[in-house]
Amino acid sequence: MTKYADEFADGLADELVGADQIKVPKNDSVTFVGIFFVSFVVFLTIALCAQLVALPWRSWLPGAEGHKSLVGGVKSSVYTFMSYLN
Repeated sequence: MTKYADEFADGLADELVGADQIKVPKNDSVTFVGIFFVSFVVFLTIALCAQLVALPWRSWLPGAEGHKSLVGGVKSSVYTFMSYLN
């Protein structure tokens, strides 16, 4: 009985996860990091320049409205920006 339960659980897990269909190439993680880094630098540059001249930059960047820190707001806006890329 345990043998059948194990086989059923393995088959169910494969069906739910789709283990045979999910194959993430290694290049995708490198691409993700590259896009994240470039967009973080661009958004940080925008935020720093706006901060220096006392402009309200948080309303310009998507997702940065609720953050108090500069880096936290930029990081949040980069994640929001990257979610639109799918």
